[in-house]
Amino acid sequence: MKRRRRRASSKLGYYGKTCRGWENVVKYHVTKAIRANRASGAALVRLIFHDCFVRGCDASVLLDPTPANPHTEKTAPINIGLAAFEVIDEIKAALEERCPGTVSCSDIVVFAARDASSILSNGHVHFDPPAGRLDGTVSRAADAQRDLPDSTFTIGELIRNFRRKNFTVEELVILSGAHAVGVGHCSSFRARLSSPPSQIVPAYRNLLSGRCAAGADPVVPNNVRDEDPRAVAAAFPSFLKKLRRSRDFLDNSYYHNNLARIVTFNSDWQLLTEKEALGHVKEYAENGTLWDEDFSDALVKLSKLPMPPRSKGEIRSHCRVVNGHHHHH
Repeated sequence: MKRRRRRASSKLGYYGKTCRGWENVVKYHVTKAIRANRASGAALVRLIFHDCFVRGCDASVLLDPTPANPHTEKTAPINIGLAAFEVIDEIKAALEERCPGTVSCSDIVVFAARDASSILSNGHVHFDPPAGRLDGTVSRAADAQRDLPDSTFTIGELIRNFRRKNFTVEELVILSGAHAVGVGHCSSFRARLSSPPSQIVPAYRNLLSGRCAAGADPVVPNNVRDEDPRAVAAAFPSFLKKLRRSRDFLDNSYYHNNLARIVTFNSDWQLLTEKEALGHVKEYAENGTLWDEDFSDALVKLSKLPMPPRSKGEIRSHCRVVNGHHHHH
């Protein structure tokens, strides 16, 4: 059945009458997933960025490869380790049962990230994104490679990458703060293992080298305070007092770690190499409440990135496949 084309300027309370309580369904499943595995929270926060920076917030990142389209966005090297797709599937299935064909996968991605960031920050990050997005039908790995910032970028490349999407240097610094949570693949910061002490604290570099020697391409926590206490005791005893019992707490600790040169990615350290960016790193290190608010605002702005003009939009019935494809469970 053909649906009326909807204006992209979606509004709050969009599904009010057509799917009452849908936001609670999202929240229930996100909460359940994070209780079972806190890492899925960070994965959901990452997903909104990796979706919305490529062709707008259109759930193109969720599409599985098919024989006709073997290289969807999720197969792109820059999307290494994307996760929490099952959480999105679970929410979609629950909503399809409740109100079929009503809530888009792209809205689910946005609202799941909203709930995850709220839970991981103990409610300090909170915002109300608009709803009413449509799901795209195009997903190309090459688009993800072109549009997403790489961890090897210089500060100049990072600034240009964000400017293309109409994001400022300040917003680059704000969104980088999400690296307070989650994990990174060793392949994403390999060069840091031989960076000079002016760029990374040698004790931390040694800790990372040890972790990265432990397999083909292991992951390590983005936040040093989420590290294994034994590894920290061996490499970096002065840091033991900063370790937290609960992992993946979303706060401004990233900025402290960055100024202390104990962060994983080159793209994190690069923020210290340019005057304006460095000023913002210091500002957020000093004011956690300001970061909570600015991060919330930046996620709303991210959630409003539009699909390319004249894109075909639909409400997928299953988030991994465009409509009209038969899906086998």
